[in-house]
Amino acid sequence: MLVRIVISSVLSLATAAGTLSAAQRIAFAETAAVEAAPMPLPPPKPAMSEQEKEKTLPAKQLFGAVQLPSIGRAVAIGHYHRGCLAAGVELPINGPNWQVMRVSRNRNWGHPTLIHFLEKFAPAAAKATGWNGILVGDLAQPRGGPSPSDHASHQNGLDVDIWFMPMPDRVLTKEERDTISAINLVSDDWKSLNPETWTPQHVAFIKTAAQQPGVQRVLVNAAIKKELCRLEAKKPHAWMAKVRPWYGHHDHIHVRLFCPAGSPKCQAQEPVKDEDGCGAKELDAWFSDKRLKPQISKPPPPAKPPKPMMLADLPPACRAVLEAPAKNTSLASDKR
Repeated sequence: MLVRIVISSVLSLATAAGTLSAAQRIAFAETAAVEAAPMPLPPPKPAMSEQEKEKTLPAKQLFGAVQLPSIGRAVAIGHYHRGCLAAGVELPINGPNWQVMRVSRNRNWGHPTLIHFLEKFAPAAAKATGWNGILVGDLAQPRGGPSPSDHASHQNGLDVDIWFMPMPDRVLTKEERDTISAINLVSDDWKSLNPETWTPQHVAFIKTAAQQPGVQRVLVNAAIKKELCRLEAKKPHAWMAKVRPWYGHHDHIHVRLFCPAGSPKCQAQEPVKDEDGCGAKELDAWFSDKRLKPQISKPPPPAKPPKPMMLADLPPACRAVLEAPAKNTSLASDKR
């Protein structure tokens, strides 16, 4: 650009002074024309092949980009924290006693066993609590696998989050489903429950979930587990063994099912112990300062970010699930 300006200026001055010959003026003009020509753009980079994507992109990006399930028979593959889902089934976003939240995430897919669980649990929970129904959070992605945000589990189609908030008596809009927040049942110090949000209906809600066939665990916040232990201390409570404390889970329960029949590559989690989980040794540790308020005496040295989970880290069958043709569904096209 600067060269063109200089040439143009010199040419104008020289012409005005009458010092250039015709040949010189032609030469200057040709030089200016060459400089004015646009520089050719570099050739576009070739598109990344599927093999290159699988080697370079984290598994959460690969599975998170897939919008539809694979064809074939529904199978839960691998572990809850390291697996995938073949031929996932979509939970309709509206049911007689449920509504799906965060629809834009496209995480309302699961193994048929999980879908059947929700179809039975929703009316049972409504009856036990007096609610209109339940609000369903994340299940799994269409082909399971790691998700781009929020979850380490929910990978093989056997996990579901269900909010501690009753379903309203109307159909929520898409915008409301993506913006409404679930209610927190735990107090600010994380050691007890918030009396303004905790109700007896929540006890019935959790109990009903834990008593459903096929449920392996129901994860709740430790403060919720402690209150359940107090309330059920003198009652038959075999279901309490399935209710386990875990980080977070102050605004929803996390229900996990056993590996279903017909999924030989599903890896079962270690069974819960026969105890109800209310012992001081197991429960009190959740309320220590070490867990509630971890103290760091000095800044830790810089650490490399953890290596993301790659497709090669998942069970080999997950590669076939990811690469399989898509199974189109009317539900998927209706909601998007």
